[in-house]
Amino acid sequence: MYASLKSLLSWPISQDHLRWLSLTLCSSSALADVLVYYLDRSMPLALLILNVMALASIWGSYGYSRNSIRFQPQELADRLLKVKENERHRLSRELHDDIGQLLTAAKLQAEWLKRRLPSDLQEHFTQLGTTLDETLTKVRDVSAILNPRQLTHLGLEAGLRAHLLKTLENTSVHWSLECHQPLTGIPEEMAVAAFRITQEAVTNMLRHAQAKNLLVRLQRLPEGLSLLISDDGLGFAPAANPSAEGQRGMAGMQERISQLDGILKVSSEVDQGTQIEALFPWAPRTLERASTNKVLH
Repeated sequence: MYASLKSLLSWPISQDHLRWLSLTLCSSSALADVLVYYLDRSMPLALLILNVMALASIWGSYGYSRNSIRFQPQELADRLLKVKENERHRLSRELHDDIGQLLTAAKLQAEWLKRRLPSDLQEHFTQLGTTLDETLTKVRDVSAILNPRQLTHLGLEAGLRAHLLKTLENTSVHWSLECHQPLTGIPEEMAVAAFRITQEAVTNMLRHAQAKNLLVRLQRLPEGLSLLISDDGLGFAPAANPSAEGQRGMAGMQERISQLDGILKVSSEVDQGTQIEALFPWAPRTLERASTNKVLH
């Protein structure tokens, strides 16, 4: 019996194995207890050991369940963000490749027809061509927002600058992007998160804040990448739980910063503007490398 018990303990136990083991042990223990009761005998040592093992397996299953419940929300949030990002990329490709090509073909056909129509219809086709040009530009803008290719090709600083130039070119907002250190070697997921948080903050500012000035600052600190977004708009009351209060933009920012174990601080008051501070910590290897270089110098 002790040999079989030793082999059982050395068996690789997973959650499914533990579930079946608990079911088998509890069933065997219950049947043995019923048999002892009907035979009116004292409990044998083997049955006592079986009951103890059944109880231990139940506690083991309970521990597994607690761990899975504890980690499931974070894993679900991470998976949801990845799905969202992949869906953004897919929509961007469809807009740029499929719809963009169809609009370009329609524009070429309109120009071909314009050259063959009488003069009294030329003005209408000129308006049609203008509408097609504006639609094509909008499609490309939306495609760039969904999948900022400049972020991949140019890097975080240049990608943000290109986005701010495009987004704020027809507004009265005076903006500046400060970055006094090179941002080479920034992990892709960190760069995407910083870009998306800035993108969401600028969109909210244009929709609600009526701001006149905007400052975006990126800093490479020893503990991580720091992002500051500040405006002098109308401000708002930040919610403790943005998702529950319907502040979906702020909830999205919090999800992205939580995915990278970062810190997000939002300071805002009515008529006092809004300041968003995000810190994305470096990976442990990066921190270790920075500490080593500091000691050497």
